[in-house]
Amino acid sequence: MAITVTDRQPVDRAEQILTPKALAFLEELHRRFAGTRNGLLEARQAKRDGVARTSRLDFLPETQEIRDGDWKVAEAPAALRDRRVEMTGPATPAKMAINALNSGAKVWLADLEDASTPTWANVIDAILNLRDAATGTLAFTSPEGKEYKLRTDAPLAVVVARPRGWHMPEKHLLIDGEPAVGALVDFGLHFFHTAKQLLLNGHGPYYYLPKMESHLEARLWNEVFVFAQDFLGIPQGSIRATMLIETIPAAFEMDELLYELRDHASGLNAGRWDYLFSIIKYFRDAGEEFVLPDRASVVMTAPFMRAYTELLVKTCHKRGAFAMGGMAAVIPNRRHPEVTEAAFAKVRADKTREANDGFDGSWVAHPDLVPTCREVFDAVLGERANQLDKQRPDVSVTADQLLDIASADGQVTESGLRLNLYVAVAYTAVWLSGNGAVAIHNLMEDAATAEISRSQVWQQIRNKSVLADTGNTVTRELVEKILGEETERLRTEFGDEAFRRYYQPASKLIAEICLSEDYTDFLTTPAYELVG
Repeated sequence: MAITVTDRQPVDRAEQILTPKALAFLEELHRRFAGTRNGLLEARQAKRDGVARTSRLDFLPETQEIRDGDWKVAEAPAALRDRRVEMTGPATPAKMAINALNSGAKVWLADLEDASTPTWANVIDAILNLRDAATGTLAFTSPEGKEYKLRTDAPLAVVVARPRGWHMPEKHLLIDGEPAVGALVDFGLHFFHTAKQLLLNGHGPYYYLPKMESHLEARLWNEVFVFAQDFLGIPQGSIRATMLIETIPAAFEMDELLYELRDHASGLNAGRWDYLFSIIKYFRDAGEEFVLPDRASVVMTAPFMRAYTELLVKTCHKRGAFAMGGMAAVIPNRRHPEVTEAAFAKVRADKTREANDGFDGSWVAHPDLVPTCREVFDAVLGERANQLDKQRPDVSVTADQLLDIASADGQVTESGLRLNLYVAVAYTAVWLSGNGAVAIHNLMEDAATAEISRSQVWQQIRNKSVLADTGNTVTRELVEKILGEETERLRTEFGDEAFRRYYQPASKLIAEICLSEDYTDFLTTPAYELVG
């Protein structure tokens, strides 16, 4: 096996990350695990094909013994026992990383996935920033001379890094001429350059694992972790992983996912936006009963979403694992106090529901929201670090409840269709420019919300959905018309130069995947071919 780096200097100091020893570690990870990953991606498709025939998912009969068993995950290390507020965001540029670490949150989800465009420069800069954060040397001076440094007056957020999902390639690292596995590149470089230092700091190499669809994918991560710890000579169990339950098949395997990673598992997270995207993707051709209303209408109190979150809390606490709440996507606007007031009210209501349900902490997307989330969880937790003691014997969730999509209130409207097309193009354009976390209409959008938007359009075309506000039927011709209007709107908002570079190719891509007869599994896969 031979490893090739297409660009060894995407950013300054890249040679400190792309060292011969680090590349040798990546090569070994791929030699051992890439083949299994490829097979698991094929298994995903086979399972989806079955759902296309039956319109059904269920709990696995072959793992009933695991669900019925009396076992727990390993006890959490001290650094991860209090997770009441988690700040999320990309690990590049350095300014954003410093602001997240200084935010007052207990944890920073340092995102190399949905909130980060995986340009080669972004990938390497993120690892540099996380390495410098671990050594305490991360700093940045803006062109205007403003200095950003790590605070010393209060604890920094504990870093939990999120690598890319199993499906994403890394085209700038070739192994035997084939693109490397993005997840193994992100994990491998971060682990190799930070694990020992993080342990010296009293923390450890901690990860969020995204977009898994089966416990066999968790088993693969466990095998990667065992090998990596032996490779660096650090104790087994040093790595801790929180898995995102953000696909509908994973919702039926929560126990099994924790079991496979039980020596390394820290908890599960309710990844609500990707979860909705996954429901649309999985049941896109299952008929009208699986067509969700406008995205803005789908709230966490919908019965099928309540079933999902309550099952997550029950499963986690039964196994001694943390249940982490979902993203507060609303963001404050310092120039418009009324917007900020509304954002705080929405976050407070959302986090209050989660804290009362038994979640041990939750996510926010902006540093200004950290105090609100902390205050809500402080009121429920008191002096406790978490509420693992809150069992939920009252919860009993069936497959029918998880799949009761028709129970969601709301309608499919032309205004919702228009918003979906606007957001899909606007987000994709900014993603193509190299930024994966985008504020649109006072909401922090990442790849998950763009995925929902374009997937709803595809599904509505296929189902010939009738729009409640206009009576029109969703057809390719209607979508083309509205997409053209929203694209022109973006031209007037952002100007001809940005339009030509980013918004026009984004609109072309959204048109291709929304109007195609074949469904595209991930928007970011074809978009990745358009970035450096």
